[in-house]
Amino acid sequence: VQLQASGGGLVQAGGSLRLSCVASGVIFPINLMGWYRQAPGKQREWVTTVSRGGSTSYADSVKGRFAISRDTAKNTVYLQMSSLKPEDTAIYYCNADDLRANYWGQGTQVTVSS
Repeated sequence: VQLQASGGGLVQAGGSLRLSCVASGVIFPINLMGWYRQAPGKQREWVTTVSRGGSTSYADSVKGRFAISRDTAKNTVYLQMSSLKPEDTAIYYCNADDLRANYWGQGTQVTVSS
């Protein structure tokens, strides 16, 4: 499985961005899809996950501001980010799990200016 993320960029604080991630080479149904992020000098942290059935969970730091969704038929996951803060600046990584292996995308940079 290969994951291709897109949609990152530079935005002012309070703005919005939408990330997308498409999975290709899928053989077994993908169970979980989600996003992680890694800020400069920090460890990678979990942001949000959506199950195949549509159940979602969020890190406290983004709850109420970020929304994850997926198009199961297209093996695509989206992350709508609103009310962005400078502390949201990071490389955002797409993640997928098909119960046999875990996969990572290449990451997309999100920079929020104050």
